[in-house]
Amino acid sequence: MMSSGPHHQVPLTQAQILQQQQQAVNQVEAAKRRSRKPTDKNLPDGIDDFIIGEPAARYRALRDYERRLDATMTRKRLDIVDSVNRGVKRWKTLRIWITNTAEDQAWQGNGLNVDTFDFSSNQEPSYRVKIEGRLLEDDDDLDKDDSSEAGNGDKMDEDCDSKSKTTNALKYRFSHFFKSLTVDFPANRKGVDQSVEWKKPERAGPSSNLPAAADFDELTFKRSGDENTNITINLFRHEEPERYAVSPELEDIIDKSEATRQEIVMAIWDYIKFMGLQEDEEKRNFRCDDLLKKAFNMDTGSIPQLHTYITPHLLPLPPVKLPYTIRVDEEFHKDAQPTVYDIRVAVDDPLREKMLSFLNNAGYASMLREAANLDEALSYIIQAIHISKSKHAFLTSMSEDPATFVKDWLSSQKRDLDIIMGEAMRGGGGDATGDEWRKGGKESVWSTVNAKESVSVMLAKQPAQVQR
Repeated sequence: MMSSGPHHQVPLTQAQILQQQQQAVNQVEAAKRRSRKPTDKNLPDGIDDFIIGEPAARYRALRDYERRLDATMTRKRLDIVDSVNRGVKRWKTLRIWITNTAEDQAWQGNGLNVDTFDFSSNQEPSYRVKIEGRLLEDDDDLDKDDSSEAGNGDKMDEDCDSKSKTTNALKYRFSHFFKSLTVDFPANRKGVDQSVEWKKPERAGPSSNLPAAADFDELTFKRSGDENTNITINLFRHEEPERYAVSPELEDIIDKSEATRQEIVMAIWDYIKFMGLQEDEEKRNFRCDDLLKKAFNMDTGSIPQLHTYITPHLLPLPPVKLPYTIRVDEEFHKDAQPTVYDIRVAVDDPLREKMLSFLNNAGYASMLREAANLDEALSYIIQAIHISKSKHAFLTSMSEDPATFVKDWLSSQKRDLDIIMGEAMRGGGGDATGDEWRKGGKESVWSTVNAKESVSVMLAKQPAQVQR
């Protein structure tokens, strides 16, 4: 059942009204305290004439060094944040070994007992293919052996032993670099489906981990067969952020065959700036030259819309194709050799984790609070120095010519009262004419509400004026 009209606001109780009033008073007092906090950390002019030695010069040198240090630290921190956000990648080598074993082949013998009457066997010739990948820690290892070509004579076990020191500390496993794997077999005349396919499961959430079955260094599959077979292993790359193959039109502009969205947009933006295609009046728009017209089919475009313009030119990356011949003959298995491939893969910069830990360091906030407390304490010390210098100048001037000083001081006090009581004088109240300004005590003009409020405003603005 819907209401026929707007609901009336429930009136506040007396306690709630008092609570709101108290909160307002507390906010005003907090604002006053913040406004009264000194912020100036510069020594007063002429302070060198009143002190012994060179502490003022040393303090100014330290202040200058602090400014340069703060600027350097801020710039370096911004550089680290930018580097982390850009997701800098390093290229490494993933070495893949492909080998197979044969089982129950004719040349291996069926193991029948000649003394039995049953000469039939349920065993069927088969083979088992193993695909194993390891990330090489140092590319210099590639110069020590020439095993990057298919069908070389190196042993897989020998390569594993030579990398034993590096593979123990590997962070990325073979399945990390691919989102799916398929194996293409030649047309099977027997009509038996021999396809092989693996897909990486989806993450349940951004912080969830993949199941253990999706994190492996080797994949093995078994199929029936008694003939040598040529297969093709297709590896579909998995990269974060995702990389795309670009169209020929876009490749002519960015000079890259594959890149991420961000890299493509930045490359086009650099091209627009280099060719001077940005509009003079509206900087967000650009003119299209022949290459841009061919890619985007327009005369002018908008820089914020570059993400939309490039979408039709992004294609999925083609799979990495690894041809392999499954050998089941006796001659091959007398000295079986694996087929080895080297693939270039992108990994996160190892410094990224350290940079993230630096940015997320819990001690950084406490260090900033400590530095802010030290700055506040320093500001109070500088304020005390300003006050001491003012007292010194006051007493020095009075000692040199007391009569003239008192006369000037009284005139200054009169002008200050005129400024403070300006609103009251125009309104007809709190008259400060004559000698009324000399009178002190509760009945004096200095004790009026207008004078107190004006003095409070002047004191609240004093730190800002000193800072300027």
